Amino acid sequence: MNPHPQFASFLAAYSPEIQQLTLELRAFITDTIPEANELIWDNYNALATAYSKSEKLTDAFCHLSVYGKYVNIGFNRGVELTRPVVKLEGTGKLIRHVRVTDIKDFPREEIREMIYEAMGIADMRNPALAEKETPGISKVMSVSEKKRRPAQP
Repeated sequence: MNPHPQFASFLAAYSPEIQQLTLELRAFITDTIPEANELIWDNYNALATAYSKSEKLTDAFCHLSVYGKYVNIGFNRGVELTRPVVKLEGTGKLIRHVRVTDIKDFPREEIREMIYEAMGIADMRNPALAEKETPGISKVMSVSEKKRRPAQP
């Protein structure tokens, strides 16, 4: 799936290294689950993309949050993962994440297993999603007027 046309302009506020890292992580997710929709929020303090088989955030199984010096790959119901093979960070009720600063250190196969389990959790919560086989779409959900973006190096 190609990113929404506005995605590049949202990423432009970040360093070339963070832009590249984001695009590689995005490709990893969309290659792993091609039927996932990409829901984009250009928020006040981060660019966020959620991946869901519907167009609802409540059905999302994982997400990316782009910050000035790193990108988080998160699991919307990370506390429910039964086989987290990578140590997840976070203290909230549901969401857990892994901070990624360099794609060379990214544990691809371990995270892929976790994405499959997270998608299974989402499918159990909404069984109608399990049947989706059509390619995903990339959709901008909202754009914040005011932004706090990272300072460029």
